[in-house]
Amino acid sequence: MKMIDIKAKAKELGIRPGKMKKEDLIRAIQDKEGNFPCFGSAIEHCSQEDCSWREDCLFI
Repeated sequence: MKMIDIKAKAKELGIRPGKMKKEDLIRAIQDKEGNFPCFGSAIEHCSQEDCSWREDCLFI
């Protein structure tokens, strides 16, 4: 997902993206959506089945 799309999603959730890095912004979105804010930290496995960033995270 492109940064402009990530910022739009953040704004929809009431998050002010400012100059946040992509990974930090995605983690803030994960937290707001009720998931563990772990984007980019999974190693081959992710238990967050309902996370909308799951596929992007596993294939960084």
